Amino acid sequence: MASKEIIKDAEHRMKRAVEKIQEEFAKIRTGRATPALVDTVKVDYYGSTVPLSQAATISVPEPRLIAIQPWDKSMIGEIEKAILKSDLGLTPSNDGTFIRIPIPQLSEERRKDLARLAKKIAEEGRIAIRNVRRDANDHLKKLEKEHEISEDELKIVLEEVQEITDKQIGEIDKLLEHKEAEIMEV
Repeated sequence: MASKEIIKDAEHRMKRAVEKIQEEFAKIRTGRATPALVDTVKVDYYGSTVPLSQAATISVPEPRLIAIQPWDKSMIGEIEKAILKSDLGLTPSNDGTFIRIPIPQLSEERRKDLARLAKKIAEEGRIAIRNVRRDANDHLKKLEKEHEISEDELKIVLEEVQEITDKQIGEIDKLLEHKEAEIMEV
């Protein structure tokens, strides 16, 4: 029974690594507007610092424009300052009701840099998954040494761990391929 728990834990940890990669990829700016671009922006909202999404409605009315409508119009200046202070390199403009953030076209050089960053993030994810595999394999081999599972069962569960590993690394590869296509899209 312990071997099944180890496999289940390893699979869960690998899936978390893939989810983390998805979150990291969402933060990489492409030439297209997406609400995820401003996810990291924090706003001083009545004395406490909160994510922008908790102080305003964020929408994408056009492929190269993010529109932000604060729930409280008096917060518009605060939100604009927070966007300018962020490391996004975006310039917001407001009309007293909405904040509009135009997303400029990316240069070829910037696209290549972002593609390299995406590859680096994907490789970190693959490494995390391989580390989980190594931990699971070590635990399983320890169980076999303690005679809790047989040598044949060890071989079967090690193959199962490898299949899960291959599947999750395949997921990361698909995510990377999609993100690279998105970045290089003009």
